[in-house]
Amino acid sequence: MGLAVAYQLVRDGHQPVVFEADDRVGGMTATFDFSGLQIERYYHFHCTSDRGFLDVLSELGLSDRMRWTETRMGYWYQKRLQPWGNPMALLRFKGLGLIAKIRYGLHAFFSTKRKDWRPLDHVEATGWIRRWVGEEAWNVLWRRLFDYKFYDYSDNLSAAWIWSRIRRIGNSRYDIFREKLGYLDGGSETLLKTMQSWIEAHGGEFRLSSPVKKVVMNDGAVMGVETAQGLESFEKVISTTPLPLVPRLMPDLPPDILEQYSRLKNIAVVCVIAKLKKAVTENFWLNVNDEDMDIPGLVEYTNLRPLDAHIIYVPFYMPGEHPKYGDADEVFTAKVKRYLKTINPGLTDADFIDIRASRYRYAQPICPPGYLDDIPFRKLPVQGLWAADTSHYYPEDRGISESIDFGRMMAREAVASPVQVDQGAGSA
Repeated sequence: MGLAVAYQLVRDGHQPVVFEADDRVGGMTATFDFSGLQIERYYHFHCTSDRGFLDVLSELGLSDRMRWTETRMGYWYQKRLQPWGNPMALLRFKGLGLIAKIRYGLHAFFSTKRKDWRPLDHVEATGWIRRWVGEEAWNVLWRRLFDYKFYDYSDNLSAAWIWSRIRRIGNSRYDIFREKLGYLDGGSETLLKTMQSWIEAHGGEFRLSSPVKKVVMNDGAVMGVETAQGLESFEKVISTTPLPLVPRLMPDLPPDILEQYSRLKNIAVVCVIAKLKKAVTENFWLNVNDEDMDIPGLVEYTNLRPLDAHIIYVPFYMPGEHPKYGDADEVFTAKVKRYLKTINPGLTDADFIDIRASRYRYAQPICPPGYLDDIPFRKLPVQGLWAADTSHYYPEDRGISESIDFGRMMAREAVASPVQVDQGAGSA
């Protein structure tokens, strides 16, 4: 989102300065050196509906680097690998009765066709799903996905937010039996490097490994940002850090606004990435319902983007305050080795080339019922100051395309608004 803000500002003739705490741009889309392979620390994929992302590719001359692949989904249930993701797979699914299958299919179908999400904003998600699919389908296909992503928050989530996730995947199909997802040749690094170079070539500036300590304000107006080098003056500041960090960066905001930020909760992630000599399954996405595995699923990335080795992401989501988040990386990597060898008994330790774990404390906002009313206004009551993260395009789930769209909109808004945006306009 921050990169998109800078990109739009430069396109509109301005010279933004980007302060980045990391040693590279991109946030959760950034890559790392994985035993000679430059790859994202966290998995990403694109849908044909990702208009904001595709527009930027076109503007930067990268459209010919986009690749689309027919992908498969699977379900690991009752120690059995089963096809998933289309009506025939649902009908053949072992471990679920016919009535439950029909109810599940109708819920997925009508969720994909729904246009108006606002009636779902104040509806609790698990009750909404259970009313549609029934207890049997809930326990087999949904419950553990909630339990092993949201833990204590799983029964207090907005149905609108869950609906948006169902709809996005449903709309990635080009017929009812086949799903098409995309990747960028070279991965996210292709876009990140091109955007950074374009911004720098047109007057923008990057300060890497330069975390902002404080946003300085005085007499109702922003003055600039404080870094290790001291105060740097700016007439406008746009923050795209996770919202729970705003009180630390902006302690001089009014107390009622600081309290609003303090109520926001986020899910953390420990994402294990493994490099193997051979595939685990033929699926890109594998849902998991297994009493012996504390994960909701895994992503076999090379079944989307072909690479020389087989890459699998296994995310462990949990609230950041959960004791398990403090476990050593080796605890998570050992689990992943065990889980993958259970799913594919043909795997041995010799098939694992490398395995790493990355952590992100604020991976995803937790959106309870009525979340739309809880999102702080992106335009703060301080002249020249904005703050937003992925929460602000609720009910859409976090994503590259959504962040690009929102960042570009916020940049245009900041340029057009010399003082303040009408607070009644809302934030999402």
